[in-house]
Formats: sequence, structure tokens, C-alpha cells
Amino acid sequence: MIRKLGFLALFVIASICDASIFRPISDAHRSAALEVFNPVDGSFKSLEESYEALRTFEILRIENVDISTTTRPLIEETVKSSYATLKDVYFALRSNQILKCSIDAESYKAISSRLQAAIPDASSLFDFYFSVGGLVLLKASDSDVQLENAGEIFRSVKALSQSDGRWRYSSNKPESSVRAAGIALETLAGIVSLASADIEESLIGSLRNDITKLFDSIEKYDDGAMFFDEKTVDSNEYQGPLSTSSSVVRGVVAFADVTSGKIAISGDKISGLAKYFLGVGIPGNSHDFFYQIDSLALLESNRLSIPLVLSLPATVLSLSRNDQLKVTVNTVLGSAAPPLTVKIVQATKSDSKAAPIIENKDLTYDADGDFHLFDALPKDVDVGVYEFVFKIALHDPSQSDIYATGGRTRVRVFVTGVIKVDNAEISVLDSDLGSSESNKALDLSADSSISFSANHLQKLHLSFQLTTPLGNAFKPHQVLLKLRHKTNVEHVFVLGSTGKKYETTLDFLGLVDKFYYLSGKYDLQLAVGDTAMENSFIRSLGYIDLDLPEAPEKASRPPLQPVDPLSRFGPQAEITLIFRSPEKRPPKELSLAFFGLTFVPLAGFFVGLLRLGVNLKNFPTSAAPATFASFFHAAILAILCLYALFWLKLNLFTTLKILSFLGVVLVFVGHRTLSHLASTSAKVKSI
Repeated sequence: MIRKLGFLALFVIASICDASIFRPISDAHRSAALEVFNPVDGSFKSLEESYEALRTFEILRIENVDISTTTRPLIEETVKSSYATLKDVYFALRSNQILKCSIDAESYKAISSRLQAAIPDASSLFDFYFSVGGLVLLKASDSDVQLENAGEIFRSVKALSQSDGRWRYSSNKPESSVRAAGIALETLAGIVSLASADIEESLIGSLRNDITKLFDSIEKYDDGAMFFDEKTVDSNEYQGPLSTSSSVVRGVVAFADVTSGKIAISGDKISGLAKYFLGVGIPGNSHDFFYQIDSLALLESNRLSIPLVLSLPATVLSLSRNDQLKVTVNTVLGSAAPPLTVKIVQATKSDSKAAPIIENKDLTYDADGDFHLFDALPKDVDVGVYEFVFKIALHDPSQSDIYATGGRTRVRVFVTGVIKVDNAEISVLDSDLGSSESNKALDLSADSSISFSANHLQKLHLSFQLTTPLGNAFKPHQVLLKLRHKTNVEHVFVLGSTGKKYETTLDFLGLVDKFYYLSGKYDLQLAVGDTAMENSFIRSLGYIDLDLPEAPEKASRPPLQPVDPLSRFGPQAEITLIFRSPEKRPPKELSLAFFGLTFVPLAGFFVGLLRLGVNLKNFPTSAAPATFASFFHAAILAILCLYALFWLKLNLFTTLKILSFLGVVLVFVGHRTLSHLASTSAKVKSI
């Protein structure tokens, strides 16, 4: 049954996913963080990954993971080493901000001297970023760090800027980058905080203009989410919109924290960035996960504007359960929002051009549940998809400089209910007259077991009505009639509608080719489904026995049905072998007689030996020749026995292997024996 309902669920899921809902960080992110940041043998590959894990756990307040045991020694070793790269030193200091390792003042002083010495030799934006960033971290740890030539360093970094707000990674690379702009802004913010004297206001004002130009290039989705992405950049340096947007947020927030003037960035763009970071869901990559959480933490508390997120705990409201519309407003990390009012600007049905069903209604705030409530939907609200437009109004107008409400928020709400199904009938019609002799009523609240028989000259007619709880015509996403032959060949037909009535007429005369001229029983099944229909169903109606004409020679054949791949591992059909009947055997007495005749040649051989006067007078008498002669006769006897065993038991290959050994022995001893006899005969003749 689950398999049958699968295609209905696809429509439900696809429709609901169209609605863009942005929700603050939840426990789902905390659970995912433990899986994404998974150290190998208790440690990460680099200090950068260690810092990203520590910072993520700190923001999400995850305390049941301890990676400090392996990270602390690595931080202390990196800080004391004079061979560590600037990048490793930077991330060691960032990690130390969280772990508070015991580092002596001399080590801090040595690092400060090294970082300040690296700034004049910096050849790329990253050299400035890690050097200045490390000095900022040292200053935050109560070290006395200042840049005497801050204005000159500021100009060196500013020289990499472009007219459109983007920056270059180095003077040797002509390509400009949005991500590099974020890195540059964070670097320049560090220079301003380390400057022993105030930076020229003209340089600060020029940088504000660069930020405004940068935000002019921000991209936007239809749901209001905004993000930054690279247009033309080296493929080796491209890291995606999440990393790029995160870099810009870090840079702008850092610059806003160290300057007193106002940066011309609208609250809608800040809210759009927050929607983008929340809309990406839960990244599966540890770097992307850190970029998302770190950026949201910066947006949670910044001098520009703190975005507020409006969300609905449930976007599906049931008329049968009298569900209430609830709205929550929080910061991006789920903190409480300031006193405010949520207003429904309007609510309209998505597929209707009628007047809004709700206009300018304030929601009631429930302090116990910390949500805003719309008590009851209007009585004229019927099932369907509605678009609600919400607006947030702060109680204290002065807080509009602190919080970004994001303007109007559009949310799709699904109103569901029980659809009434009645006047269901099924019948077989005569093709010529259209008259029915077998009209039967159907109860579609349960399966039916009707049976019909028809030939190719008749028609099958099915009709029923669908009405909403308010009595209006209802048009579901799918209304399908399926006929399934006993050979598993299926045919699906879509039912058309006229007002409240759905019906279809199957003319079998025109369908014989589509049915592949297959006669026999066809199971009938009706499926009606919609996201707004709480009583979507798949009902078995019974079967119809069709008598179709014989298929012509050139008629198309039914398609091959898919075979379950697991079926080959099941029990196979038993194989019965039929052997040829044995030939008729002769009588036992006759077989024994012929067996006795096989000894006649052997008897003739012994008789011949006696007639010839065979004797052992020439058998050697000396020890060595006698031994060879004995072995010679024994080898001949062994070969004769081998022949007998071959006849009775052994196979050809075993016999040949034994014979090869006996043959070599026979040749050797036979040669020695015959040589002795020849030499003895020669001596006798010479005498």
C-alpha cells in the first residue's frame, strides 16, 4: 500500500517545498555539528579546522565535546615556533581566544615582533590579513600592540581595491573578487583598531563608498534571500556563494565595529543576507557549516542592523481541526525579539483573483508561548493554498536603527479539509445507443468489489462529484483511473471535470490497440489526491472482464514487465533429467562363457612355452646381474598388473603416469640384464 501511495506523496512534497520558510537556528544544527565536525583520533587536520569547530561549538553552546586536549599542545607549539606560517599563527591565536591556553608574555612579545616585521614585506592580501589579524588578536589578549605607520599600511591595502567595490588578492593578479573585498575590509578594520593615531577620515569615507558599491552588486532570489557570488575569478580561488557572502559579512561587521560613522546599507539587504544563510539548510561540509554559523552569529549582534526572522511553526492549517495561525519572530540564532506587533497585510488565495480574505489584521501576542496568534480563520476560508503577507512593526520606533524587520514577508499557507465525495457511479454502455443495463452506485469511502463484463463494442463510464467543506467545486492535483491486466500490464487514464463532476468514458473499440488485444480480467483502481485534501484515497473498484478480438499480425505487443532483481536469489525450478534406457543385456551364462574364452590365449601362451622348452638355465648367478634380472621380470609383471587395474579401476591419466615410471625402470634394468647376457654369450663363443 505504501508503494501505491508513493506517487500521491510526490505531489504533496513538491507543493509544500515551494513555500520559502526561514527559521532560526535550531537543535537540528546542534546535532548536525557533532557529525560535521568529527575529529580523527581526537584531533583535526589543521589549526584552521580546529578553530572552526571550536567557534561553531561556542556559538551553538555545545559543551559535551572536548577537543581541547589535542588542540592545546598544538597551539602552544605553534605560538613558540619560529617556523610556523602566518596562517597557522593566526588560527592558533584565534583558537587560543576560546581555549585560554597558558602562554607566557615572552611568547606573545616574540609573535608580535614577528607579525609586525611581516607587514612591510607583505606581497598579497592574505599576508596583510594574517599579520594584521594576528596583531588584533594579541591586542585583545591585553598585549600592548600598536601600528605606528598604520596610514601607510592602510593605503597599501586600499591600493588593491577596484572601482566596483571588489578587490584583488595581489598586485600581480588583475582579477578582482568579492570574497577578497570581505577579507580586505576585515584587514582594514584591524589596521584602524591598531593605529596609534586616527586614520584620515577621507580614507574611511572612501572605504564606506566601496562598501556601498559592493552591496549594489548583491544578488537576490525571488523569496527575498540575498547573497554575494563571484562573477569572474580564478577557478582555484572560487569557493561558492556561501564562503563569499560570509567573507563580506565578516568584513563589513568588523569595519562597522571600529568606525563611528554610519554605513549606507539598508535593513532589507541585511535581512536578505540572513534569509540566505538560514535558507541553505544544514551544509554537509565543515567549512560551509562554519561560514553559515559564524555569519549568523555576527548578524546576531552588530552595529549595522540586527535582522529579525518571521516564521510559522506550521504552514498547514486544518479546517477539520480548527487550527490557529501562529507566527514567531526571533533573531537568527533564536533569541527573543524586542516588543513588536505582527500584522497580516493581506491574505489571498493563490489561484484566485478575488478580493483578499484577510486585510490589515493585527495578531495577538501570547506571552506564555512566545508567539503571535490569529484566533480563527474567516468563515469564508475554504481549502486551498493561500499567500499571507506579514509585516513587523516595532513598538519603539527608535529601535528601527537597531533591528531590521525585513519589510513584508510572504508565506504560503496550505488550508486543508475533508472533501466530500458523492454521486459515484460506474456502468457499461452499449456503443451504439449509449444505454446502460448495469449501472452501479459506488461508495468511495471504502474498497468495492463490483464486476463487469464487456466486449470491444462497449464502453466503461465512471463519474463522481467532489465538493469542499463550503460546497464549492474542488479540483485535486490528480484524479486517475487505472486498469491492470493479470499480466501486470497497466493503463492509466486521467479523469476530466465539469464543475463539481469528474467523469470518464473508455471506448474499448478505440482502445484495443492500446490494450494490446489482451482479453481477460482487468482490476479497476481509482486514485484521488491533493495537498489540501485530508481524505485523499486510492480505492479498488473491482474488475471488468474484457472480451477483445484476436490481435492482427502487425499489432504491437505488450511491453516486457520489469523483473525483480532479487528473484534470482530465490529457489529455482527443479530440473528433471531424462536418461536413455539401458540396452538389453545378454543372458548371464553366455556372458560367463565369453569371459572364460578370454583365458584361452593365456593358456595357449603357457603351452607354447612348454613346447619350446623354456628354462631358467641362462638366469644370471652373480649377485648384481641376478638382481637386475629379478627387477626386470618384476617390472614386466608390474606392467601386466597395471593393465589389469586399468581395466578394472584406474583411469587413463593415472595409468599413464604410473606407466611412465615403470617404463623407465623397465628400460634401465632390462638394458643391464641383456647387456650381461650378451657379454656372457660372447665369452662362451670365444672359448
